[in-house]
Amino acid sequence: MPPEQHAFLSASSSGRWTRCPPSARLCENIPDPGSEYATEGTCAHALCEHKLKTALGLPSEDPTEDLSYHDAEMERCSDEYLSYILGLISSAKEVCKDPIVLVEQQLDFSRYVPEGFGTGDCLIVSDGTLYVIDFKYGKGVEVSADRNTQMMCYALGALNLFDGIYDIDTVCMVIFQPRIGNISPYTVSREELLAWGDETLAPAAKLAFEGKGEFACGDWCRFCRAKAICRERARTNMEMAQYEFRDAALLSDREVTEILGKTDDLISWANDIREYALKAAVNGKHWDGYKLVEGRSVRRYTDEKAVADAVTAAGYDPWEKPKILSITAMSGKLGQKRFNEILGDLVYKPPGKPTLVPDSDKRPAMTNATDDFKEEF
Repeated sequence: MPPEQHAFLSASSSGRWTRCPPSARLCENIPDPGSEYATEGTCAHALCEHKLKTALGLPSEDPTEDLSYHDAEMERCSDEYLSYILGLISSAKEVCKDPIVLVEQQLDFSRYVPEGFGTGDCLIVSDGTLYVIDFKYGKGVEVSADRNTQMMCYALGALNLFDGIYDIDTVCMVIFQPRIGNISPYTVSREELLAWGDETLAPAAKLAFEGKGEFACGDWCRFCRAKAICRERARTNMEMAQYEFRDAALLSDREVTEILGKTDDLISWANDIREYALKAAVNGKHWDGYKLVEGRSVRRYTDEKAVADAVTAAGYDPWEKPKILSITAMSGKLGQKRFNEILGDLVYKPPGKPTLVPDSDKRPAMTNATDDFKEEF
């Protein structure tokens, strides 16, 4: 299993702190809320580790019974990962009689990053070539290995293990992301990688560790824990509101194009602000001029089998194969009166999730949102 401890300047967040060094200290005291996706990824990594170690004849305990998430897709993806790694090992044996294979290897890249360490999913060393493979279980964003700072940090840590012992002149980094069919390799020379470590990584890491440098916004803000309340991000996005338009009543094509280029970041920032304010309100924070109200709720069946049985007994077909008819469709089919007679006791409307709205909204403020909903946020 991957280690629980995390470096202050982690390899996984290096794409952010190398570009925006002061963000590291800015996020230091903001707790990581975690997510079900991260937990799911941890489970998938554990399964991959077990299968690979078993195939290599290394001791390993089957983690399946202890996994919070485990299904057929995870089994398939871990099998594909195993097959890919074994294929790399087989290729390595064509040029090297006995390549070295390390699984979940601790890596130290503190020569470049203060207190820098991480874990490599799989390392393979053959004559002249070092392979660094990283398994990604996510499917929301395709991850590229090309100039990927996390992978390059891991590669520097791997070189720290083997350089001087083995004659390595080429480093091949691979992102293996099976749920979206993404296998992304990136190859650099040993000299190029070491130069990047000295000239780019080390200076940025020094600034980040000391909380110095210039703030900078970009797509790396996505996973920043301070993204909703970062003043620099607010300033950058508010620039669009201060756009210096010409006096003409209609926007020119050029102006529309310029605005289009900024809208995605602006929308993302606005949504982050909204989510931050809502979470704080649910946990008891009062925002002047705003209140929490119950959001829209959709009616649901209490028991679909009981609904199907009741509708069938009344002489109607409840199915829209392979699913039971929706409440709207069922009501249309039976008519509102018969619907209420047959299914009135089998339909309920759950409370809506809290929504932050202006005080002028006519809906009454929620009084128990903190107790009822804070765990969802």
